[in-house]
Amino acid sequence: MTVHGRWFDEVAVGDTFASTVTITETHLVLSAGLLADYNPLHVDEAFARRSRFGGRILHGMMTSAIMGGPVGMHFHGTAVAYLEHNARFLAPVRPGDTLTIAWTVDALVAKPKHGAGVVELSGSATNQDGIVAALATGKIMVFVKGKGP
Repeated sequence: MTVHGRWFDEVAVGDTFASTVTITETHLVLSAGLLADYNPLHVDEAFARRSRFGGRILHGMMTSAIMGGPVGMHFHGTAVAYLEHNARFLAPVRPGDTLTIAWTVDALVAKPKHGAGVVELSGSATNQDGIVAALATGKIMVFVKGKGP
């Protein structure tokens, strides 16, 4: 396997990384099926238009999952496991929104017995209008270079 991600010993507190994704109709449809959540706020435009949101919105769980994607890619091939993820939803995400997912390394906890360490992160999902749709924290265990795959 070709390793492309960052090793634990290559990461420093304050490091940042980001990516963007445009939410599509497909995200809403797949979210409903994958999560078995067919709440009309997500799948019924006529119902959702009459709601406080004025139209269909993406499932919060999918927004959270999309936020986790850049973490997985930043540590592609070097991660042991994504240990923890917590999200708070502040604004709706709609089809057509382009989210910038930005993460910052907040702390590093060495785990020498595992040949790895835990990277503690905080992140945000901000739409094209500068509105923060979600905030999250996460912890991922990452191998020290030469100790993992």
